[in-house]
Parts: sequence; structure tokens; C-alpha cells
Amino acid sequence: MSNTAGNGAVLVVGGGISGLTAALEAAEVGNDVFVIDKNPYFGGRVAQLNQYFPKLCPPTCGLEINFKRLKDNRKIRSYSMTTVKSVSGGPGNFTVELETAPRFVNSNCTACGDCAAACTDEIDDPFNFGMRKIKAAYLPHEMAFPRRFVLAKDACSDECLAAVKASCKYNAIDTEMQTETFTLQVSSIIWSTGWNPYEAEKIDNLKFNSSPAIITNMMMERLAADNGPTAGKILRPGDDKEPESFAFVQCAGSRDENHMEHCSYICCMATFKQISYIREQYPEAKIYVFYIDLRTPGKYESFREKFTADENTTFIKGKVADIIAEGDGGVTVVAEDTLSAKKIQQKVDMCVLATGMKPAMEQGEQLGLTVDGNGFIVSEPEKGMISAGCAKAAVDVYSSGQSSTAAALKAIQIGR
Repeated sequence: MSNTAGNGAVLVVGGGISGLTAALEAAEVGNDVFVIDKNPYFGGRVAQLNQYFPKLCPPTCGLEINFKRLKDNRKIRSYSMTTVKSVSGGPGNFTVELETAPRFVNSNCTACGDCAAACTDEIDDPFNFGMRKIKAAYLPHEMAFPRRFVLAKDACSDECLAAVKASCKYNAIDTEMQTETFTLQVSSIIWSTGWNPYEAEKIDNLKFNSSPAIITNMMMERLAADNGPTAGKILRPGDDKEPESFAFVQCAGSRDENHMEHCSYICCMATFKQISYIREQYPEAKIYVFYIDLRTPGKYESFREKFTADENTTFIKGKVADIIAEGDGGVTVVAEDTLSAKKIQQKVDMCVLATGMKPAMEQGEQLGLTVDGNGFIVSEPEKGMISAGCAKAAVDVYSSGQSSTAAALKAIQIGR
């Protein structure tokens, strides 16, 4: 399969908020645009958030508008479950080989849900970080675009596959679907491959797997979200207890030469935002924030001040040395308060690790990209390779939008 487009065609790799913004900006001035994402849906990490700051609005508003613009624009072609295998050529004349993984559900799908009802096997829900089980025939999330089910074929028994296939009156289930490869001819490539949370299990002293009461900040986003595993109620995984106390451990994996040396920039703000989630549900809960430095730059200072004044929130300047799982389901956080030089052992019902932002693109150099010392993609417009959003640096949603608009402006000038 091969696709070609006229002069000035742009490939956008990554369909999160950065990729969608870049694709739309380039297409709306007349360029042909191809946008791909490795997930079975577009929207990236923003789709997994409960709210984003500073206005604390849900991501649905921004994503819905962009999805409508995407559907209405004939200049854009989108491919989900698709990755870049190789890039050859140069500015104005790239040949890109791509690979689309099988969804095992074709375009006949109406998202009616009959396949899920018939499915007898389950998987850990990837959208909710494994905090619940879902059927192996599933819609990735309620607002998924494209609105099409996915079948995790490898998780299904032969009997389950037969039942799923028989249940679909639209003949949308195709268990013989194969991986497809195709090539595109484009003038420029925008890399908006986004970020992954740093793997909490790699941080030995924080004992992530020792207790279900220890979660990551992205897991907290899903717990607080209406379409999350607890329908928006913040409950302790494992026993569904309503927590009366919380600890936040900042810089979990960030600013650490053993893990990631860079500051992930936005984790401090994410913690203040998540304190607002807790306050909405548990006004009297005790909150303890263990930090190295609190970084809330520029326009976010006023947001920070509101929560630092909270009488039930204690800020402890000190790096956490250990987290001990307790028999009652809670944990004890062990740290040294560097301001008082005292050792602290704080028992809490639930602990949130503010894990850092790790660049999602891992094979950048193999594809001809230049990456910096932290793995972020260096933007090189003169080479026809432009990075945007969190592929370029750890930034917030607002800054991602600015970065992506700038990337589109650069991309449309190449090959003209």
C-alpha cells in the first residue's frame, strides 16, 4: 500500500494534543497532512487527565473541538495503531515506511457493544493503568476517536473469539486481520510523540509494588475522573477505603542521576491540582507533600499560593528514603526534613508518587533524529524534522499548543 501527496505534505507522528494541534494548523492553510498514533485512539495523555490547569477544565472540551475539526477537514488522513518503521530521503522529499497493527475490528464497527457483551475473557484496562479489568473486546474509553472497538485477540480463547465474532451483526470482527505496511511521500515530519510516566517500579526506595496504596500521579488522574475505574471517587486501590490522609512524593524519578536527570517541570503543578481533587471530596483530609523544590513558574504562582495556605496540608522539604507498607493497608513515608534536620515517619492511608515525564520516543536516533541528553527530540527544521510538545521538552498542555503551532508554521514552509 502506498500513499503520495502533493508538494508540502506533512506527516505528524503522534496524535495527542500536540499532534492534533500541529496537524490541524498545517491542514487549515491548505497542506495535505497525515497524522498517526500508536494507540487505537487519538488524544494521547490529555485524554487520560481528569482536568488540566490553570482553569481546571476537563480535557473533553479541547479534544472534542479538535476531533470535530479533524473529521471536517478533507486535507487530513488519520491512522491509528500505526508507527514509523523507517525514514529515507530529505527535506521536501521524504519516503516514510509505516506499519499498522491489526485491531481485529474493521470499519464496519458501530461501537454498539455487542462484542463486549459476548466476550468471556478479560484484560487489565490499559487506559486506567490496570486499575480494573475490562473485556478483551473493548472501546478504549468513552470518548475514543475513532469510535471503534478493539479486540485483544491474544487474550482470548478460541471459544471467546467464536462468541465475539458471532455476536456482531455488522461483520466487523476480523480475527484474521494482519499487520499492514505502507509508505508515504511527504515534505516534512513533525514529531509529537509525547511522553510516558517514568516507571515507578524502577525506583527501589519508593516500593511501588509493595502496596496498592502507593499509586502514581497519572493513576490519581484516573481515580478522580468520572470515566475512571471508580467513577470519579478517590478510593484506595485494593480495599476501596475512603482515605483520610495522603502523601505526595515529588520528583519520583526526576532530578536523579540514577533515573532521569531533568526536571519534569509540571509535576509540582500536577500535585497542587490533585490536592484540589482531594479537597473537593475530602475537605478535612490530612495531606503531606515531600519535595526537593516546589516549581510553579510564572502564571502558576497564584494557583500554588491557594494550596500552600491550606491548613490541613503540610509541606516537608526532604527526599523520601523509604515507604513501608503497613498491615492496615496504609503506608509509612520515611524522609529527612532538611529544614529541621529531623527524621520523619509519616503514616498515611494513600501515597501518590509524582512520577516524572519520560520522552515516549525511544528509537529516535535509528530514524535519523537528533536527541538531547535526556532523550527529547531536537527540532531541526533545516533537516525537515521538527519536534513539538512533550517530544521536545517536558511541558504543560498550554505550552504544547504553542509549540505545536510553531512546528506547523515551520513544517509548511519546507518543500514549497
